[in-house]
Amino acid sequence: MLKKTFYLFLVYFLLVGFNLLIAQQIVKKDRKIAFYKAIMNDLTEIGSALQNEEPSQNQEEILKEFATSDIRTANLKYFFRKYNSPLYDHAQTFVDFADKYQFDYRLLPAIAMQESNLCKYIYEGSYNCWGWGIYGGKVTRFSSYDEAIETISRGIKTYYIDKGLTTPEEIMRKYTPPSNGSWAHGVNTFLKIIE
Repeated sequence: MLKKTFYLFLVYFLLVGFNLLIAQQIVKKDRKIAFYKAIMNDLTEIGSALQNEEPSQNQEEILKEFATSDIRTANLKYFFRKYNSPLYDHAQTFVDFADKYQFDYRLLPAIAMQESNLCKYIYEGSYNCWGWGIYGGKVTRFSSYDEAIETISRGIKTYYIDKGLTTPEEIMRKYTPPSNGSWAHGVNTFLKIIE
């Protein structure tokens, strides 16, 4: 009787685990579908605008840019638009500097989300969405988001990646030593959302 009960519980827990795995896959699929629907909506809007009027040079440039950009830029634009971030127009800059300095293009946007909710909570006029060089009374300021992205990309490469600090957990120990692990957890969460 005891063996039979044990096997019934074992089968029950295996079935529950299998169902959870299936549910997780469905959620991932739904996210991808939502992402591609957003892209299709953007294309539909552009297509409608082109049909209703003579294509302007600006519209042609947008279509050309969309056709030649890679999916990483589209991923970032979707992420920035979803959270209403001023970084939307700088998505390609993130990709360019991530390629130049050879790190994951999602890292800086994920840090910006963790540090400032994608630039919603920053020192006025600082363009510093990453908490870069902000401690005590010191505030590092940049003249633009592009300058900030370039400077911080170079800094991440020089002071972290080149020193073997490549994961959010490793970066956290130097970037924000007082964190109890929540910083790395947040960055990892946002990396997955961008994916």
